[in-house]
Amino acid sequence: MTRDYLQAIALIIIAMTLITAGDTAGKLLGADHGASPFYVAWSRFLIGALAFLPFAGGFDGRIFLDWRIWLRALFIVCAITSILTALKTEPIANVFAIFFVGPIISYFASAILLGERVTLARSALLLLGFVGVLFVVKPGSDMGVGAGFALLAGIFYGSFLVASRWIAHVARPRLMLLSQLIIGSVLLTPLGFSEIPDMSQSIAVLTIISALGSAVGNLCLILAYRRSDASKLAPFHYVQLIAAAIFGVLIFGNWPDLFALFGILLLLTSGFATLLLRR
Repeated sequence: MTRDYLQAIALIIIAMTLITAGDTAGKLLGADHGASPFYVAWSRFLIGALAFLPFAGGFDGRIFLDWRIWLRALFIVCAITSILTALKTEPIANVFAIFFVGPIISYFASAILLGERVTLARSALLLLGFVGVLFVVKPGSDMGVGAGFALLAGIFYGSFLVASRWIAHVARPRLMLLSQLIIGSVLLTPLGFSEIPDMSQSIAVLTIISALGSAVGNLCLILAYRRSDASKLAPFHYVQLIAAAIFGVLIFGNWPDLFALFGILLLLTSGFATLLLRR
């Protein structure tokens, strides 16, 4: 393994843990405090932009003239809003298991659209992971609305990952992150501002954790994708599933049912078998 690849792995692991922590805070805001997903998403982008601006290392407004920057930001806005909606009603481990259609979409779309290399064995393992997602989703008339939003979030997130790799050369990682935070806060202001809840200390703390966890996690994600191909990093997104399961049990006391647990095990098997295959 090259030094850049090892650095990318470390950054992906940190990113997945921080993003999951931010979404856990978002679930607490929505499920326990009745906060709107639009408020949680808007505050996440706005606070992240304000906190990160002094560390961005210079601001170049010309980046906002590139339509690809707006498209990429729109993907992550839709992904975050959808997953926060799902988290209001679904267990966090289930939501993230369904959400893992994202890396699978990223893997195949990067091959088709960006010409990244794929292999038959790795593709088969990712398809096994998709079967695991189906066990968690349980498609059918009894599928919950939250599961549908989690699936939608995964589709948008996979598109965001491909877009991040596609335009990784356009700007520095910190400027890329700042652009998505600013665009996200602008796009969500009409809905988020109107849904501000009655503020309390717990709501304020959870709002900050949600925002900073997501912002720092996404910076690590951008740095990782500048060091390696999306197809090579796809398995390490499964760290997010492990973190979600741990947070779900420790904070919410939610254990997956047998079907969901089997699906999660398939996802983990797929992800780590892909890593062993590469080694």
